[in-house]
Amino acid sequence: MRLTSKGRYAVRAMLDLTTHSNGNPVRLQEISERQNISLHYLEQLFRKLRNGQAVKSVRGPGGGYVLSRNMDEITVKDILDCVGENINPAKDIVGTEAEAANTVEFHLSKNYFQNLGFIMRDYLATTSLGDLVRKSSEVQGDVERINAEKAQQQANNAATTATTDGGMSAFASGIRTSIGEINQ
Repeated sequence: MRLTSKGRYAVRAMLDLTTHSNGNPVRLQEISERQNISLHYLEQLFRKLRNGQAVKSVRGPGGGYVLSRNMDEITVKDILDCVGENINPAKDIVGTEAEAANTVEFHLSKNYFQNLGFIMRDYLATTSLGDLVRKSSEVQGDVERINAEKAQQQANNAATTATTDGGMSAFASGIRTSIGEINQ
């Protein structure tokens, strides 16, 4: 029961495509730069997404990828299925394990995890790219706030480092801070 980077990257790339498309093709190079995902990896993912009919490729100058359907018709489950992501928590409970562990406890836990898998698939099937894109305005404010806090912290750290250490970092050892900072 593990969602791998393949599934996470596919969803991120599809969200990027949806947000930046405006009906025009988006190049994988642009998605790669914005999302910090390897271009080679994106090419592999989009080949699977194209075969799964989630995207269409547009050739020629100004080419790239566009959604094959409306953003409200493509679910997160569709994307994960296209790239071969299997998040079924009971997928490993087959074969020899089932034969060797024919107990009440085995069947109770197997049924529990199979039901969890059904719930997870239903949840993923009820969330579309459109749902996530509409939610992006709420998340955008959080991202901007976090980035501003990070920038402020970096500025504060740079100012503190320059004034207290004469250019030497307080964390130069990488293991522990100097004794003076602990006592302050």
